[in-house]
Amino acid sequence: MSTLVPLPVVVPLIAAALSIVTGRFRAAQRVISVGALTAVFGVSIALLVGADDDGFVVHRSGGWPASIGISLVVDRLAGLMLVVSSLVLLAVLLYAIGQAGEESRRVGFHPVYLVLAAGVSASFVTADLFNLFVAFEMMLAASYVLITFGGRPDQVRSGMSYVVISLVASTLFITMLALLYASTGTVNMADLAVRLGEVDPGVRNAFALALLVVFGIKAGLFPLFFWLPDSYPTAPGPVTAIFAGLLTKVGVYAIIRTQTLLFDTPDWMGTVLVVVAVLTMVVGVLGAIAQDDMKRILAFHIISQIGYMIFGLGLFTVAGVAGAVFYIVHHIIVKTALFLVSGLVARRAGSSRLSEVGGLVRSAPIVAVLFAVPALSLAGLPPFSGFLAKFALVDAGLDASSWIAVAASLAVGMLTLFSMTKIWSGAFWGEPDEEPRREPRVQGRLGVPLGMALPTAVLALASIAVSIWAGALYDVSERASLDLLDPGRYVEAILEVEP
Repeated sequence: MSTLVPLPVVVPLIAAALSIVTGRFRAAQRVISVGALTAVFGVSIALLVGADDDGFVVHRSGGWPASIGISLVVDRLAGLMLVVSSLVLLAVLLYAIGQAGEESRRVGFHPVYLVLAAGVSASFVTADLFNLFVAFEMMLAASYVLITFGGRPDQVRSGMSYVVISLVASTLFITMLALLYASTGTVNMADLAVRLGEVDPGVRNAFALALLVVFGIKAGLFPLFFWLPDSYPTAPGPVTAIFAGLLTKVGVYAIIRTQTLLFDTPDWMGTVLVVVAVLTMVVGVLGAIAQDDMKRILAFHIISQIGYMIFGLGLFTVAGVAGAVFYIVHHIIVKTALFLVSGLVARRAGSSRLSEVGGLVRSAPIVAVLFAVPALSLAGLPPFSGFLAKFALVDAGLDASSWIAVAASLAVGMLTLFSMTKIWSGAFWGEPDEEPRREPRVQGRLGVPLGMALPTAVLALASIAVSIWAGALYDVSERASLDLLDPGRYVEAILEVEP
């Protein structure tokens, strides 16, 4: 089983190289990309099953000791992230192929997209902070190319903002790595978990806050989210979907991993996380209800929903962290589906501005259904996955007597429902107040290309599947939480497993 651990990283990189070689043959590129991501999805499922059975699946490259070699590990959290990320990466790729937009016009789309997929997988399986930095840089390089595909001035401007902020975060990250190595002599996370206990508590707390800032920029936490609402909506539809659904969750994953593994979390850190979570929820949802463009509404909801995940982590209880893990899985699927639907709306109506769109429930009922399922889930209505995820967090918050945060999460849930209703009444139920800036492109009886509708439907069905099998998923999330809150298990798996 350990030989499978590098494959989610290696397979997309090999496929990216092959995609460059076959750049003149778009059909060959598509076969390579779809085949590679399908293989990654299958391997990810196998790794999750193995991690859930054994606790950890560890791979030591070249058989080197963990302290000086490259160690890769899949635990229950990493396994869940691999499965859900590979699913949405594959669905968005199929959507891009069906859209026949930048994917068909840009020979570099497939290689860059595969490098992005490799960087995402590397972030989840790496066992040391330097390789996490390398994985982030892979994602940054690929995402900057993808976010500026199209070459419009607003895309380039937003892309520059995105890359400048990301480079600032990367500079802070590499600086922290240098300081951590100077203080402990290692960047392996299991080794760091042991050696940071010997560091002065004040210095250790400074490291915890600094890493929270670094990963908070990438996750879009308050007050570090300012770059996100302007950067994501200007990108091509499939690119926006994968950025919105997945990339910010890589930052959340890094926060969960480092805060639970590396630091003996003091009470004040839990308080800081809960306060930041509440502010992130509130500011994000208030920004969403002030918008008129569907993509910008959904972009602000990325920020708002990140707050729920950090709220669960800030409780530092089994139930709280389990709720956060469950929420991440639900949100990646639902948010990606919603951005794919926004692409369908723009394709059908010629715009995603609510003032320029209307009546889609009559002219494109399939699109209306595909919006309704993830929108109701995001708003937290029963019996959808969002309700179950929020219920788990609220229950954990009540057990921890975090009354203000629970009240804020419930209020934000109501405002989220309001903003989803605003999209429904504007884009699907009402009539447009203005003429769209682009001519609508009607596609057959569905109103949209079948190749775009099917991947969106798959993710909508996946969100329903999360609701149906919520008990099993929560059980895995709870076991992942137990592992995270007992870092000795991770340390033992990395440092003591035989190569």
